[in-house]
Amino acid sequence: MRGIVLAGTASGVGKTVATLVVLRALQHAGYDPQPAKAGPDFIDPSHHAVALADDRPSRTLDPWLSGAEGCRRNYWRGSGDVCVVEGMMGLYDGTNSTAHVAETLGLPVVLVVDAAAGMESVAAQALGFREYAGHAGRDVDVVGVIAQRAHGGRHEEGIRGALPDCLAYLGRVPPLSGLEIPERHLGLHLGEEAPVDVEALEEAAEHVAVERLVELAREPPPPELEPGAGDETGTETGTETGTETGTEPEPPRGATDVTVAVADDAAFCFVYPATRERLRERATVETFSPVAGDPVPACDGVYLPGGYPELHGAELAAGGTLAEIGDLAADGVAVLGECGGMMALCDALTDVDGETHDMAGVLPATVVMHERYQALDHVSLEARQGSLTAARGETLRGHEFHYSSADVAADATFAFDVTRGDGIADGKDGLCEYRSLGTYCHVHADSGAFDRFVESL
Repeated sequence: MRGIVLAGTASGVGKTVATLVVLRALQHAGYDPQPAKAGPDFIDPSHHAVALADDRPSRTLDPWLSGAEGCRRNYWRGSGDVCVVEGMMGLYDGTNSTAHVAETLGLPVVLVVDAAAGMESVAAQALGFREYAGHAGRDVDVVGVIAQRAHGGRHEEGIRGALPDCLAYLGRVPPLSGLEIPERHLGLHLGEEAPVDVEALEEAAEHVAVERLVELAREPPPPELEPGAGDETGTETGTETGTETGTEPEPPRGATDVTVAVADDAAFCFVYPATRERLRERATVETFSPVAGDPVPACDGVYLPGGYPELHGAELAAGGTLAEIGDLAADGVAVLGECGGMMALCDALTDVDGETHDMAGVLPATVVMHERYQALDHVSLEARQGSLTAARGETLRGHEFHYSSADVAADATFAFDVTRGDGIADGKDGLCEYRSLGTYCHVHADSGAFDRFVESL
């Protein structure tokens, strides 16, 4: 499967919309596009699925979370004939940047440039980004440009004519009002909540040079290890850039006879495709909706993913599901909560309007939402003790992004020391109570954390 990376000059230039337009253009040209996202994002991929109108998951490609081989495995878990990888932030921004992902996979980069107020300057930016790869020590090939918010006629011709021969003009995204995606804390609204207007997508897709783009796409090398062999993954086995050091592969892990109840609704929706797949490979998965007040299915363990519990505090408090989870946890059922899931396991949650809602009452903390984000980074955790997701001394890699803070009881027990990132409090993450664990850190299936969770049940 050939692929390209759509990278931006900065955050906010319209990478997500450009990605949706390219996916739709490929589809109309008779190709079978596979979407993917560089970095740990949950929100942008939700728009990929809606734009393609199918159930194919957008693959998560992050060398920090998965290691280089894991990143390649996740790429090749996709299907189709052309993979479109949406970048994160600007091309070179971050420790595990879009450039790092492109270099890891050996994919060419198409630069998305905001052309609303420029013509020749668009070419200058693109050429600068191409040449900067050498200065940054990145083996990255910027091969072309998509002009975001560009008009046709003289505007388009001015951009096309200014590009040097080493940069292909691959089309434009016209400034159509139907292509706007509303934002809120944590990023864009989810694709299911605010899908891009279909007619606007169709119109914009007509302006993409599809065949030239496909010509420039390349096929990355396949992974050296078979999927499921578990080489480095998201455990601490390499340098700070997330590459591995050649850890010997573990034997594939098989199915178990345990059942995991997974919360799945608007409040608990941040789950990587690989995590869903790993849980279903290892266990029987039963989903339920705490927002709807569903009873917890009969299970051996409960997984509360991240999401937006702060937007559904009243429903969660009144629905009864969280109270049931609190009772199950007190009876010794293992409960794992990540970020929003951790927040829901605490005693109470106060939203930005100052309304306080009772939560599950499992973890000894109260959570308060803020107007500004409190943490955003790739993180590294070292296990202080054995827990649901790691043995003592093991290190997990993940990421954190949240607008809340937690006021934790003085006698609270933590599972992890934070060696990179912020965590919950005082350089620690992983609140523990009974057999339950709550972290601000999100981890990927490649970390082995979900295997350990299943095997602990």
